[in-house]
Amino acid sequence: MISRRLFLSSAALAVLSGCTSISSRTHPISAPAIKPQPQPMPAIYGAIADEPYPIDAVPHGVVPERYWRQQVPNPYPGEVAGTIIVDPNAFYLHLVEDGGTAMRYGIGVGRQGFSWSGDAVVQYKRKWPRWKAPDDMVARNPELQPYSVANGGMEPGPLNPLGARALYLFQNGEDTLYRIHGNPEANSIGKAVSSGCIRMLNHDIIDLFERAHSGAKVIVKSSSMPAALS
Repeated sequence: MISRRLFLSSAALAVLSGCTSISSRTHPISAPAIKPQPQPMPAIYGAIADEPYPIDAVPHGVVPERYWRQQVPNPYPGEVAGTIIVDPNAFYLHLVEDGGTAMRYGIGVGRQGFSWSGDAVVQYKRKWPRWKAPDDMVARNPELQPYSVANGGMEPGPLNPLGARALYLFQNGEDTLYRIHGNPEANSIGKAVSSGCIRMLNHDIIDLFERAHSGAKVIVKSSSMPAALS
């Protein structure tokens, strides 16, 4: 009798054990997904308070790390120090340095930024420039008429499309209408966007402004206009 009860108890435990095992296989308990945290932005992208207009810190998780300003081995060893090379399709701008290095910046590229390529020079530089909407842009967007060339353009400020600094490119003494400039939209870095030329974070254009000199050679590499902007 005792052995029969023991047998039945053991069988019951085996059945329970088997249910537990089957249940675990059929309905696995998944650990909650952990969303990776964005890499904190380096201190060079913190808030800037000593400019005529305040510049906010670049938010975490908006600009991919590969587009952060950094010194890299010079990919253009045939160019002299001080040369600026713009590669619209790669969304990079390099400033060649002495000693085999270059300062690399991430850029955003507007429709105008894909529309011209060639060699130019930095004719002049401006801090907190006025933005003047070209006539063809005003023709497409009449609401920009107050900021037209004829009306003197838009006052400098944190929302001005040229941002904190601008470099104006000329070729053979003629204005190419091509600009390397700051911009208030951090999420445009590394992307093709509808307006502007070569956009940089305001923090980066300030840095480039201090390193680059008037008369510097600029090479804008040939690029393909993205279909979305055509």
